[in-house]
Amino acid sequence: MNFDLIKAVVELVQQFMEQNEDKVQYSDDLQGFTQWINVSSKSYSGQEHPDWVGKELGRSSDSIINTLLIRMGRYAKTYSRSIGNSVFSSQDDFIYLIILKTMGALTKMELIRYNASEKSSGILIINRLIRNGWAEQTVSYKDRRIKHIQITEKGLSVLDEHMDEIRKASRVVVGNLNHSEQMLLIAILSKLDEFHDSFYRMNIEAKDLLDIVYNRLN
Repeated sequence: MNFDLIKAVVELVQQFMEQNEDKVQYSDDLQGFTQWINVSSKSYSGQEHPDWVGKELGRSSDSIINTLLIRMGRYAKTYSRSIGNSVFSSQDDFIYLIILKTMGALTKMELIRYNASEKSSGILIINRLIRNGWAEQTVSYKDRRIKHIQITEKGLSVLDEHMDEIRKASRVVVGNLNHSEQMLLIAILSKLDEFHDSFYRMNIEAKDLLDIVYNRLN
């Protein structure tokens, strides 16, 4: 018996039920499930060769992907400005706090690299969190030469106070993507992130990093 196949079918049924519960479009039976499968399978049938601005003039897929990623980052930044009635200076404040809450104490460079921030701007963010009392710097009990940044009770409190707004902004950024599209996007972006992160962690100057990555691709 192919248990992997059974598991995949069960997961599909779960996706169908969740999506149909939010917005009933199909009958809650085998016929409705079959219709949903057919629609889902055709969602990207016409996306192998999508159109984009400037395509006919020779604009490459590389170019439009870069532009769209930049635009998405700007949209997310705009929505985040309303969170906490400006209690956060930028979205980096609560992103850093969420990572500290999730991962525990980190060194300054671990925290900065995890967020793919530049060292100078990352230090400014960390100092701001410490100044606001949302994070603190502690000395490692294993090696007193090593200092860690950890979230404080005040930081946990301010994060918890505004978490509903943060989730709301995150939901808005996802926009009108359905569950299947969200899962596909996560897979694609995760693949890209894993690729670039391996180079980013080398801590190489940007002018040299571009050539190294470019040569690896060719």
